Amino acid sequence: MWGVTVSSPEETRRVGRCLGEVAQEGLVICLRGDLGAGKTTLAQGIARGLGVGEPVTSPSFTLVHEYRGRLAVYHLDLYRLEPEAVWDLGLTEYLGRGVTLVEWPEKLGPLLPPQYLWVDIEPGSEESRRVLRFEARGEGPTRLLEELKRRCGS
Repeated sequence: MWGVTVSSPEETRRVGRCLGEVAQEGLVICLRGDLGAGKTTLAQGIARGLGVGEPVTSPSFTLVHEYRGRLAVYHLDLYRLEPEAVWDLGLTEYLGRGVTLVEWPEKLGPLLPPQYLWVDIEPGSEESRRVLRFEARGEGPTRLLEELKRRCGS
C-alpha cells in the first residue's frame, strides 16, 4: 500500500501521468471515490502518461470511452449501473485489455479480476486536497506500484 497527498487537480494529474508511464498491457486500475473526488482527473493524468493526446472526459453517460496511446486505454464508469448490468452489457470484456480504468469498481463485485491496482481517492484536510491510496493485488500490479513509488516520490 502507498499513499500520497495532492493539493490540486494538476498534482492529481501528475501522479496519474507517472502511473500511466509505468503501466503495462493488461493492467486494470480501479478508481474509487465519491462524486467529485477526482477519479476522472486522475484518469486524465494516466491517459496522458500513456500518450493519449485527445481530451479525456468522464464516460458517465456512454459507460465506456476508448483512447489510443502507447497502449489502448478503456475508461469505464459504472456509476449508473447495477452490478448485474456490468455482466449483461459485456463490460467485463474490457478487463485485462490494454489499460482499463474503472470508476466505481465496487460495482464489479465478484467480476473484479484477480490482479488489479486499487486507488481510493479521499478528501484531505483542505477543500482542494486529496489523499490517493494505492493498493496492489497480484504480482504485476505490485511491481508496478513499487515503480510508481520510485518515480513519484514519497
